[in-house]
Amino acid sequence: MALVTHDNPSTRGADGRAPGVIARLRDSWYRWRLFHRTRRELLALSDRELEDLDLSRAMISRLAAETAYGK
Repeated sequence: MALVTHDNPSTRGADGRAPGVIARLRDSWYRWRLFHRTRRELLALSDRELEDLDLSRAMISRLAAETAYGK
């Protein structure tokens, strides 16, 4: 099976890229930063503070991923 696509230059932005590419890159970068910032902040909490939030250290990466990327 062959896939044929037509690239219409008139639909591209001034920089020659499709408009959605920049938006997707920006969104990916934002989510990556959100993941790492959330993880860093949770890791900075003491065990007592995590316990107060009903969290364990083993849950931190998963929670940061859910925050940034959804379930």
